[in-house]
Amino acid sequence: MTASFRFSDFLAASQKAWSQCCSEDNLLSLALPINGVDPLQALPSIRTADDFRVLWDSAPGLCLAATGRCQQFELTGTRRFELAQRFCDLTLARLQDASPDAPPQARPRVLLAFSFFEDSSERLSELPKAPSVEAVLPRWQLTSHGRRGWLRLNATTSSLSEARDLAEQCWLMAEAIQNAKLIKESGNPTPQLLHSSDTIDAWQNRYREPLNQAIQLIETGELHKIVLAVRHTIPLTRPLNTLQLLQRLRRNQTGSCRFLWQRHSDDSFFGASPERLLSLRGGYLRSDALAGTASADDDGSQLLRSGKDRREHELVVETITRQLSQFGLKPWRRRQPQLARHGSLTHLHTPISANARGYSPLKLAQQLHPTPAVAGLPGKDALKWLRVLEPFERGNYAAPIGWIDSNGDAELRVAIRCGHALGHNVDLTAGAGLVLGSSADREMSEIQLKLSVLSQELKDSCTTYGGDAG
Repeated sequence: MTASFRFSDFLAASQKAWSQCCSEDNLLSLALPINGVDPLQALPSIRTADDFRVLWDSAPGLCLAATGRCQQFELTGTRRFELAQRFCDLTLARLQDASPDAPPQARPRVLLAFSFFEDSSERLSELPKAPSVEAVLPRWQLTSHGRRGWLRLNATTSSLSEARDLAEQCWLMAEAIQNAKLIKESGNPTPQLLHSSDTIDAWQNRYREPLNQAIQLIETGELHKIVLAVRHTIPLTRPLNTLQLLQRLRRNQTGSCRFLWQRHSDDSFFGASPERLLSLRGGYLRSDALAGTASADDDGSQLLRSGKDRREHELVVETITRQLSQFGLKPWRRRQPQLARHGSLTHLHTPISANARGYSPLKLAQQLHPTPAVAGLPGKDALKWLRVLEPFERGNYAAPIGWIDSNGDAELRVAIRCGHALGHNVDLTAGAGLVLGSSADREMSEIQLKLSVLSQELKDSCTTYGGDAG
């Protein structure tokens, strides 16, 4: 904490904020400056009885660690974007902030994770399902931007004495984090990779038939594009230490936003997304069209010359701009795509922006999700075929994940380059965009490239037992 910040001042601000609350069950938010702390490393120190925790790591930009559930909303079914926005609005409006002058990075945030489909497939009803949307105001929130950091505590209070207790809890937690020796979480041994029955050959064999069916749908004109995904399972001898993996991704996937959504200690969704569904800052909207992929062997020149990749990319750009225009906005885009490098992969990238003042983030997200970069065209037909051709629930894969803050600013990423750690298994999911001119062999290679973003990190951080786990 900063030396100039005194507990007596913090306590007085907390009690003043409580006195301004207007209900018996007051929702109080307290914040303290805590500089020089990395939220990714500090996350194990912010312990709660609730196993829920989140990491949002766009460092050197915003990095956020959160634990515990102060307020939560969960829904399965329709109207999820509308109802989640209502929950965010009501919760953040009800929040009495004892530090209203804190910088934007310190604002209280509601954290959000959507599933790809609004409901689960009856055909795959026996498989674990993710809720249509989860929205959580965390109990603890630690944010940093550069070396500037803030710790925030959100809690309900019914008395002035409880407000004092919360101020003490927040102060003591800040001191504990500041003074902690930030060592690797729990001291668990590095998990070993087992020899997997789900080898590269296995997933390719499963994928080839639906891939050929999808290409046929393109060639007959029934679809203009479809993004067909595959799932690859890697078993471990011990549960995965996701924070160690995310630390590696921070070093190796510098252009991406690393994320973790941990529902329970043995249920974690994680990844390093290069694709922004939307960001909203002061009413200014930005969205990313990201489609077309090449390996590090290509300096980008081949990708820019590829007719197939340029067609795939332009379909995404045109659809996003049309969707925003239909919504009453006036989007702006570059005429030509740029190259975006994320670790070992290079993508075609076109940023799209618009003045969206007066529009709520989740209303915009509903308009944009799913983009053709993760679903296909025509949208409704592509979604129906994904249900038929993919023999698994997508869950959170390729769905929006992110946050909304108390000022109405927001950022939502498309959850790709991701995995789901459940018990001793890690499921990796990746998709390839099929358009006219796609070939099965080339799309197989693209899928392998995308799966390798996480599988290689797993290999490098774990010892292999009994062979290559793919």
